[in-house]
Amino acid sequence: MSDIPPQLEDLFKQLNPAQQTAACHDAGPLLIIAGAGTGKTTTLSHRVAYLIAQGIDPSRILLLTFSRRAANEMVRRVDALLRAMSAGRENTASARSRSIWGGTFHSTAARLLRRYGQAIGLPDDFTIIDRSDAEDLMSALRSELELGNNGKKFPRKGTLLEIYSRCVNTCSKLEPILERHYPWCLEHADELKKLFQAFVDRKEKQNILDYDDLLLFWHALAADPAGGKLLRGQFEAVLVDEYQDTNILQSGILKNLCPDGEGLTVVGDDAQSIYSFRAATVRNILDFPQEYEGTTVVTLEENYRSTQPILQATNQIIDEAHERYEKNLWSSKISGEAPCLVDCSDNNEQADFVVQQVLEHREAGIPLNQQAVLFRASHHSLSLEVELARRNIAYHKYGGLKFIETAHVKDLMAYLRLAENPRDAV
Repeated sequence: MSDIPPQLEDLFKQLNPAQQTAACHDAGPLLIIAGAGTGKTTTLSHRVAYLIAQGIDPSRILLLTFSRRAANEMVRRVDALLRAMSAGRENTASARSRSIWGGTFHSTAARLLRRYGQAIGLPDDFTIIDRSDAEDLMSALRSELELGNNGKKFPRKGTLLEIYSRCVNTCSKLEPILERHYPWCLEHADELKKLFQAFVDRKEKQNILDYDDLLLFWHALAADPAGGKLLRGQFEAVLVDEYQDTNILQSGILKNLCPDGEGLTVVGDDAQSIYSFRAATVRNILDFPQEYEGTTVVTLEENYRSTQPILQATNQIIDEAHERYEKNLWSSKISGEAPCLVDCSDNNEQADFVVQQVLEHREAGIPLNQQAVLFRASHHSLSLEVELARRNIAYHKYGGLKFIETAHVKDLMAYLRLAENPRDAV
């Protein structure tokens, strides 16, 4: 770890020793293993501030995150740090933080391709289509090619785009993808090849790119001798958040940007890799030290979010992984209440149990707005929403549709409104 610059000493006092080591790393590739709740956003934002204090131009720093919200939050924190270390020059500090290249892989790809894409023959006036438009284009081409008209079940447009996307993001041929993930589509392999080629040709003809193309062309640009030189000259430091959720194509982009890992920092947690269904691979983070010789690995283990009993349960689960980075999450938050596992026979019994717990907590003095119920996916909350509504318990749902907003309920409500008011045309 390098010495903390004088102008950052007070700001860095809030970091624990491991966070300081990561934030002040100097040379060579850096892998930060950040367990849940260990302050990775704080560490990463302080690292950006450190790099700027060391003289790196903010416009030559690339900060890649998993979402636009995360990118904005990271830049906001960097801005606050720069303001704090630039007393009396706050406007200058904000201008410096705004010049950082912060964004998702896809948004960054779009910016770079507009600027440098002509090096690989890509016009800078391309149009970007979203997933829905890409599915519709795939469906239109399927109809034009008269595929699936032989009476056999043919993949739907959403599945077609999923297959195509997985091939692109894993840099794989079609057959292995079908065999492993879509075996019921193997009989259509030849038709799919024809369809996907038509899909590529039509996008090229219309000068449009989908989200997968943004990464594909960024990879091609970074791998191109002339284009790659332009990109490597653009950035002196590259930082990547949530590295455990990157795919093979994204890791290839980073390899071309930072061939020897110099200036590269990645942050992630192998125990939180949950996006394999989107072609993400945990191998990227597990193999990082082998991919980049001389990697420094810093592990953040002090948790600021949970109590120790929760972390003990978490550590036991993590220990079951056959291949992992060693870490032992701990917290100074003491609690005698251990996590409780309740076995319910079905969703209705589960919903009844949860509602009963909510009511008991309210009776104990915990208001409803200080209670939360978490689900793996938003649609799993349906039974609970029905039970809450039945008992007239107010709630607010974040993510997904509320029960009352689902299509079949809205249809039923439309009939009821019409029966109540025949002039209701809505």
